[in-house]
Amino acid sequence: MTNDGGRANEPTSYALRPPQAQPPAGAPQSGPPQSGPGTHPVPTQQVAGAPAAPAADPRTGRVIGGRYRLVSRLGHGGMGTVWRAHDEVVDREVAVKEPRVPEHLGERERENVHLRMQREARAAARIDHPSVVTMHDVVMEDGKPWIVMELVRGQSLGDRLQEGTLDVREAARIGLAVLGALSAAHEAGVLHRDVKPDNVLLGRGDRVVLTDFGIAQVEGEQGLTETGAFVGSPEYIAPERVLGQRPGPESDLWSLGVVLYAAVEGVSPYRRSHTPATLQAVLSAEPQVPARGSGAFGTLVMQLLRKDPAARPGAAEVRSTLESVARPPQPSADATRVYGAGAAASAGSRWVPPVLHRNRPAQWGLLGGLLAVVLAATAVVVDPFGGDELPEGWKVRPESEILAADVAVPEEYERSEFDDGFAVDYRDPSGVFSIYLERVAAGAEDTTAEVLEPRKEVWKDWYAKGGKNGTEIKDADIATRDVTHQGAKSFETTVDFLFYGDNEEDAVRYRWHEMVVPGKDKVHWRLRVQMPSEGAARQDGEQIFTNVVKHLQIQGL
Repeated sequence: MTNDGGRANEPTSYALRPPQAQPPAGAPQSGPPQSGPGTHPVPTQQVAGAPAAPAADPRTGRVIGGRYRLVSRLGHGGMGTVWRAHDEVVDREVAVKEPRVPEHLGERERENVHLRMQREARAAARIDHPSVVTMHDVVMEDGKPWIVMELVRGQSLGDRLQEGTLDVREAARIGLAVLGALSAAHEAGVLHRDVKPDNVLLGRGDRVVLTDFGIAQVEGEQGLTETGAFVGSPEYIAPERVLGQRPGPESDLWSLGVVLYAAVEGVSPYRRSHTPATLQAVLSAEPQVPARGSGAFGTLVMQLLRKDPAARPGAAEVRSTLESVARPPQPSADATRVYGAGAAASAGSRWVPPVLHRNRPAQWGLLGGLLAVVLAATAVVVDPFGGDELPEGWKVRPESEILAADVAVPEEYERSEFDDGFAVDYRDPSGVFSIYLERVAAGAEDTTAEVLEPRKEVWKDWYAKGGKNGTEIKDADIATRDVTHQGAKSFETTVDFLFYGDNEEDAVRYRWHEMVVPGKDKVHWRLRVQMPSEGAARQDGEQIFTNVVKHLQIQGL
């Protein structure tokens, strides 16, 4: 895929497009290529700001501010050139960022570049967090500000992803560090506005550093963006910013969600062949759950990518989930003795209920979890009617006019009508789960839907042949069983499948769990819950199905 969507070889600011400078013919190269935002990779060393291909420079050896001697050019981005330098006063290596202004810009634009760099220094200096690069000094030289900061050795997350994707636990660990940096920034009144893999440095000793506050918005300061100008990396920018709305901390959390998605999938879900298409995808595309990041991690990512900023989880919820993924609970010593050393590694996932994995306050030891289950079972015996209560956050939606039924769904699910008013769909805002219920009357004149007999053999054969027109699903595993609902003989069908047009190598498998309830006068109801077919997300989906069935009240059975 081409990469015109806003990552490589594009400056951070779309109001500033410097010419692509090429080294002179025959110029000596000082070591292997480096990596970073909008530049060529360097595996050995990268600094906050913008690493790139090192090249010999006649300014090497120059002293800035009377104390910072330029040693070598590490690279450049859209707004500056970064140097490795030696602080001759305290005898330490530092990084020095020099404003880089294209020659064609006018005086006002040049001044804005300088002001942005000063803002970058002020923004980062306001934040006290180990995952934010430390600012040492700002030196005025040649009428422009040179930023002096700590030298962070390592590679960017963007460069790391060129080598392959991360496992979920490592992605969660990096995400926790970036979240910590963002939370500290937000508390200091600073919005980063350009969170992306190229601005996340992976330093020594597992240190993670968020860099490049060059387009940060500082509370109380006047904006520097020109009218109509667009700053940021399109595939990581929140939809409210694309629409020109005032961003908040939720906008940075959206970008973190895209970074987490890219960490496990290798690419942003919104990347397209050119910038306008990328921005349109940010506004309208609904990505699938990351195939390599299912369960609590995948659910969190999809929640962060909700279009409505108010619907995204807050920093505390994001932190809790990432901590549970990065540092899953360990089984108790008693559990280790009971199940043996080999079972210790898996006891947390095999024996502890999934809700405990994602809720750190509820992460008791294994025996404590088992005790809770026993106590819950005892409570059911003591109060047999307690189980009829709706789960927290659910509500009953009366659908008498359309479906002749009342259905319970989570409050936040969005409702839509289908099939000329004889079906209703409730969709999780994150796009992970959906609940579909239809009322079908065989021979009805006001519906064009194909009607199948309410018999499990008919439905099993239908899905085995690919569903609607034989081109709906493929590679399906199908199971059926007889059940009873409100005294009516019914049946359930589970279908694990790929959508027909998906690439089998990297496609996500889904599950449909359905219940068909025959009624009178050739009428039947079909309930379907769609969910991922693997991991904790499937367990969550099955719990949704159980809750919906438990509280589904069909009229006239």
